[in-house]
Amino acid sequence: LPHKLTRLIIMTIVTSLQCKTFIFVFLSVSSVFLQVSRTVGLRELWYFGLLFVNSKGFQTWLKFDKKVISQEVKKEVPLQFRFRAKFYPEDVAEELIQESTQKLFFLQVKEDILTDEVYCPPESAVLLASYSVQAKFGDFNKEAHQNGYLTNERLLPKRVLDQHKLSKEQWEQRIQTWHEEHRAMLKEDAMLEYLKIAQDLEMYGVNFFDIKNRKGTELWLGVDALGLNIYEKGDRLTPKIGFPWSEIRNISFNDKKFIIKPIDKKAPDFVFYAPRLGMNKRILALCMGNHELYMKRRKPDTIEVQQMKTKAREEKHQKQMERAQLENEKKKREAMEKEKDQMEREKQDLMLRLYQFEETTKKAERELQEQLERAIRLEEERRRVEQDAARLETERQAALLAKDELARQAVIQLESQEQLAAELAEYTAKIALLEEAKRFQEEEAETWQSRAREVQEDLLKTKEELHLVMAAPAAIPAPPSPDSSDSSHSDQEESEENSTYSAELQQQDINDHREEEERVTEAEKNKRIQAQLMSLSADLAETRDDTMKTQNDLLHTENVRAGRDKYKTLRQIRMGNTKQRVDEFESL
Repeated sequence: LPHKLTRLIIMTIVTSLQCKTFIFVFLSVSSVFLQVSRTVGLRELWYFGLLFVNSKGFQTWLKFDKKVISQEVKKEVPLQFRFRAKFYPEDVAEELIQESTQKLFFLQVKEDILTDEVYCPPESAVLLASYSVQAKFGDFNKEAHQNGYLTNERLLPKRVLDQHKLSKEQWEQRIQTWHEEHRAMLKEDAMLEYLKIAQDLEMYGVNFFDIKNRKGTELWLGVDALGLNIYEKGDRLTPKIGFPWSEIRNISFNDKKFIIKPIDKKAPDFVFYAPRLGMNKRILALCMGNHELYMKRRKPDTIEVQQMKTKAREEKHQKQMERAQLENEKKKREAMEKEKDQMEREKQDLMLRLYQFEETTKKAERELQEQLERAIRLEEERRRVEQDAARLETERQAALLAKDELARQAVIQLESQEQLAAELAEYTAKIALLEEAKRFQEEEAETWQSRAREVQEDLLKTKEELHLVMAAPAAIPAPPSPDSSDSSHSDQEESEENSTYSAELQQQDINDHREEEERVTEAEKNKRIQAQLMSLSADLAETRDDTMKTQNDLLHTENVRAGRDKYKTLRQIRMGNTKQRVDEFESL
């Protein structure tokens, strides 16, 4: 290698949300690994490794006991490696101690789901996306998280997007609805909830390898935290045969032949063939690492792990206390804002009532003025009628006098009786008309007097009401002021010379009751999640394009129809003794 190549290594943590780069000038694999671990604050080192693409184009893991230059690294400057999870826990909630560890697993598992390296059904993908949003943004806030706040986020596998006739806005609305459900959940807890659901996916944490049995049948070998599983070539969701680590005594290979010796002496060896020697080396390394962690989990925690768990509990308790304090302060602020808004509304209400009162007063004053003017007009009309009545009375009296005079003259002037009689008749008729007119004027005067009295009474009543209205403002309180205090799954290709490797798997001093076979999925034990998934499934079914279903979708649908899940399948494929399962493998 050139001198520059031996002096510079670039380390990269590749995640879906961030990319951190570290530059080193030494070649010790363990030194580089420890330096990166310290930089990211990681102590649970046993899960992780350094991944790279070798000179033949295959992704593989760096061996810590060998120099970098002896591991088929590409002759390039700088060298590039990825810090990735190599082994997976059986139960993330029980085993992942540090938040930094949980975050690295969250980012890696999320990336595997988004790229379809791990199959995830649509309803689970949407629910997981909502936890991912909670882990990034925290609680949903209508003011901060307006329409389009998820536009640039990568949240769902392309397969799920293609299978449903929904726009970006409609997807965002569905994810936002479930994001709102996670209110008051810490970002760290959201990542853990994501992992608790993701670990129930059938392909989670499984490394798959092409193998053949003695008959030459092409199969998949799945290596995970619980043991070895055998899959048919067209189905990586439903294993057919399973061997827990507690049943395996020795693993070895000779060239491309891989041999697994069971603890049961009556059972034959479990033999399969890999296409390349390098693949067998990788299978052996993964088997040894997973078995070691399987044993470690079934022994009492070391002092270091106990201390880490204690510290993690204390840190979580401290964060919960801080979160509770923040929530309390937030509630106080919200209460103050609410009280302030209430006072402002009351102020506006009082101002509106005052305005209405002023308008009512003005209206009453206008009506009073109109009534006063009407009373004046009526009074003038009454005076006119009285004057007319007085004039008519005067005329009537004059007529009576004239009548009397005529009568007297009639008596005196007997000789002109006919003429006087005619005049008398005329005056009599005139008197009758005048009396009728007087009677009419008296009735009209009485009517106007009655109306004048009514107007006078209305005027007095209006004055009293105005007096009451003018006195009302004193009873209205002033508006208060607001309170101011207020897999990589590709394989390492190495030399194909005949090689033999073997490893004894120790089983002593462990507490192994194969409790993993009694596990249930998070959805089954959490009714809330179960209800959420059922709701999402029903919602998405209305928009699904069945012509876009993949083989994994069809397999998943069949598993759901048959009532199978990851752990029910695990119990089923481990039924019978080891010999029966080895014989079943050979017959595939």
